[in-house]
Amino acid sequence: MDEATEHLEAAIAWCLDAVSGPELTTLSKSLRRWRTEILNHHRTGASNGPVEAANLLIKQVKRSGRGFRNVVNYRLRILLAGGQPKRETPQVTRLRPRQPRLIA
Repeated sequence: MDEATEHLEAAIAWCLDAVSGPELTTLSKSLRRWRTEILNHHRTGASNGPVEAANLLIKQVKRSGRGFRNVVNYRLRILLAGGQPKRETPQVTRLRPRQPRLIA
């Protein structure tokens, strides 16, 4: 954690140098604003990558569906596309409820 703090402070100081230019001054403001979040990432290793991936998958299903009218079907399509192993699917009604008799 201390090493990450030192590197972040050094990066901010380097960006604030007059020789760096206006773009890096803007970057230093962003780094100062996100300082807590950046250091928390280095401490915990947490990332929002899986959440972003799920959101992208949902958007792709929505685009390919071109307007789902049934929310249950929309949910099932999302679960199928995401490879969710446990899906709650409705019970399928059999076309023939009993075996046919043999007529001989």
